Amino acid sequence: MSRRRAALALEPQHKQRSCDIQDTTALRRFRMAEQSIPKEAAYQIINDELMLDGNPRLNLASFVTTWMEPECDKLIQASVNKNYVDMDEYPVTTELQNRCVNMIAHLFNAPLGESETAVGVGTVGSSEAIMLAGLAFKRRWQNKMKAAGKPCDKPNIVTGANVQVCWEKFARYFEVELKEVKLSDGYYVMDPEKAVDMVDENTICVAAILGSTLNGEFEDVKLLNDLLTKKNAETRWDTPIHVDAASGGFIAPFLYPELEWDFRLPLVKSINVSGHKYGLVYAGIGWCIWRTKEDLPEELIFHINYLGADQPTFTLNFSKGSSQVIAQYYQLIRLGFEGYKNVMENCQENAMVLKQGLEKTGKFNIVSKDNGVPLVAFSLKDSSRHNEFEISDFLRRFGWIVPAYTMPPDAQHVTVLRVVIREDFSRTLAERLVLDIEKVLHELDGLPARVPSGDLAALAAAEANEKEMEKQRQVISLWKRAVLSKKKTSGVC
Repeated sequence: MSRRRAALALEPQHKQRSCDIQDTTALRRFRMAEQSIPKEAAYQIINDELMLDGNPRLNLASFVTTWMEPECDKLIQASVNKNYVDMDEYPVTTELQNRCVNMIAHLFNAPLGESETAVGVGTVGSSEAIMLAGLAFKRRWQNKMKAAGKPCDKPNIVTGANVQVCWEKFARYFEVELKEVKLSDGYYVMDPEKAVDMVDENTICVAAILGSTLNGEFEDVKLLNDLLTKKNAETRWDTPIHVDAASGGFIAPFLYPELEWDFRLPLVKSINVSGHKYGLVYAGIGWCIWRTKEDLPEELIFHINYLGADQPTFTLNFSKGSSQVIAQYYQLIRLGFEGYKNVMENCQENAMVLKQGLEKTGKFNIVSKDNGVPLVAFSLKDSSRHNEFEISDFLRRFGWIVPAYTMPPDAQHVTVLRVVIREDFSRTLAERLVLDIEKVLHELDGLPARVPSGDLAALAAAEANEKEMEKQRQVISLWKRAVLSKKKTSGVC
């Protein structure tokens, strides 16, 4: 038995009440303490602080899953000590990951033969998946340019300005120029025609978003594919497409099966999707799927054998937990196509309930589309007195976390609030949120109007003048009291 386990075995087994834990010294927050503390005390200290966190169920800013069935929670807990990368030690876990890759590849209509295995990998989320897909595009482009005897030191990637920050990270970390298609009023996704116009010989791929973070809208991947096919035929550049389906990948196949956005389009070479969003798994799982083996350069795959057997690996990190992979497999077999379809339809219906409730207030413009990720993005019709940021701040008093943000260039003058509808956001909660928004609007209407930033100088001058007037009033008041006091004294004498 280890010394630590032996020490734990000697500890009393009865539970210690928080009032019995003596706070004789302040707990260090940024340096490790010299002495140990009882496990009950450690638990209580941390648990008390975590009580001040927001309620995940009411965090309407996040796309990430916040609820799973108890049976899946048990599987997660039972596998929390398994290292995903130890494939030889945990072959069943590896097999479950491979099954997930193949299920998702078929869901995205990958051109696979009857017994052909799909090409893909589990990641910690869509950010890592995008990094891997981007590296594959960059390496394929470099190999092509070298073979043609052309320079390969200035790669670029074309996206919309509405892309998630992970695309900016990829461009900066791996030295790829990011060419962004600007947005415009009423059009908050990438314009395929403008995107194709920006493509040149150094473009490693065009990235389309299936479910914009800003308003949930699906970009027109079919039109992008058609326009890019035409340009490739004229230039012989063979520029491919990557689809960032982080949010929409587990929505479109069930709600919009006829929509062509995936491997049915010839230029789509890879797709990423977040299992921890509408894949209905807790945070920590994403997937990257390639069209064929040829689309993932072999030189990017590493082979190791120091864990017991030859293991191919293509990830940015190494060790990670197996729980989320197992949880993803649970959801895929537990729900099946029918179950996922029911969940997505329910989310869409609840989004409509919220949208209609907001419209009835007469105070908001709806910025999101009915088709796309089930969310509602909305802005004030009149923001002269109060703005969206104030509404977001006031809603926190009711426990709701609703983000307010400005749109990217060239629509940065537009500010919106966004509510993401997840599986655990019910119709009752949607109706409750509308009522609380109405309460906030009523409270804000009773407050003085906010001062526009252009009037700050006038406000400062007014405040200085008011202070001076207050001083004068105080002097006059003191003088009056002194005079009255003198009069009263004379009368008594």
